[in-house]
Amino acid sequence: MKGSDDYSKAVSNHYKQLMEYCKINQERLDRELPPPREDLNELLAERGVSRRDFIKWTSIMTSALMLPPMFRPAVAKAAENFSRLPIVWLHFAECTGCSEALLRSSYPNVADILLETISLEYHETIMAAAGYQAEQNLEKAITDFKKKFVCVIEGALPRGLNGKYLTLGPKGKTGIQVAKEVTHKAAATICIGSCSAFGNIQAARPNPTDSAGISKVLGISTVNIAGCPPNAVNFVGTLLHYLMFGGMPPLDSLGRPIWAYGKRIHDFCERRPHYDAGEFVEEWGDDGAKKGWCLYNVGCKGPYTFANCSKVRFNDGVSWPVMAGHGCIGCTEPGFWDTMAPLEKPIHEASIGGGERTVDNIGLVLTGLTAAGVAAHAVASAIRHKGKDEEEKHD
Repeated sequence: MKGSDDYSKAVSNHYKQLMEYCKINQERLDRELPPPREDLNELLAERGVSRRDFIKWTSIMTSALMLPPMFRPAVAKAAENFSRLPIVWLHFAECTGCSEALLRSSYPNVADILLETISLEYHETIMAAAGYQAEQNLEKAITDFKKKFVCVIEGALPRGLNGKYLTLGPKGKTGIQVAKEVTHKAAATICIGSCSAFGNIQAARPNPTDSAGISKVLGISTVNIAGCPPNAVNFVGTLLHYLMFGGMPPLDSLGRPIWAYGKRIHDFCERRPHYDAGEFVEEWGDDGAKKGWCLYNVGCKGPYTFANCSKVRFNDGVSWPVMAGHGCIGCTEPGFWDTMAPLEKPIHEASIGGGERTVDNIGLVLTGLTAAGVAAHAVASAIRHKGKDEEEKHD
């Protein structure tokens, strides 16, 4: 009993310290970041989102970020500061599907409205500038907001021909050159989509351009919002965490935020009871498909895929692929295009090191490390920011 009380007290003290650190960081950001471009409360009112709906949303996001209810005011404040965080968004080898997923919203929920307020200092798809003017805008943004902006990268980097498979801008710089110049001056780098995270289809066999993910090519740490495309909620939540704690959330071994990628698709799938009951679709259109049975035998990769699609869903939370009748293709995992997507049958268990039992064990370890990870990450962020402050004094 005493051990249980000691544990509860330790957890309580941990979250109090984390809250204090959050307040200190938000005060620092108030001093350092540009003034808000949008008044979020006015914008929510214009779009018909009530204060009650906003409070409900902050509760959902607080829970999603694996934080206790005491952090709801901090999440709300971070949301109000969303338009103050400078973003430089780079495009490399990709289809622009990740940008489209963020831009094409139909229902004005809070996450979508936040994305409209985002302070995009550079984004080639939606900005009017081109050529030399666009390049000047990029140079100005990374200079004016040095070590204060977040670099968001969409797309893989080709390494073949010394990077010349991808040249950009009026000066013909390679994608690798541009990425190095910008990420060096960024406060943090987020890879949005599996192309920038892991290479995706550009890196699929035979990979003639020798494409790879940003972290692998540049040798830097990145936060990987994996998916093809990823859910906008995962991107918004990651930025909220940054605005609260001054650093990115705890990550798994593949650089993905644990709060969004710490569980398998399989764990929260509405077809999971049919899997447990041994009720499987054996071929498309059979009676099992009509009854909504498990899609594992026709290639669903949910048991091998870590993501929260089955919880947050797509199209404003209306549906997601498995709910619509197609199995998960594993798009949040490295090399999925070669190893998962083309196979309309289960992966042989030996190919993933022991099958579902191994995946279950990994999931349990990740869950157990989450609370400790948040605390360690907050301390690491504080140390890193202190180092940055010292570095800037000597610049």
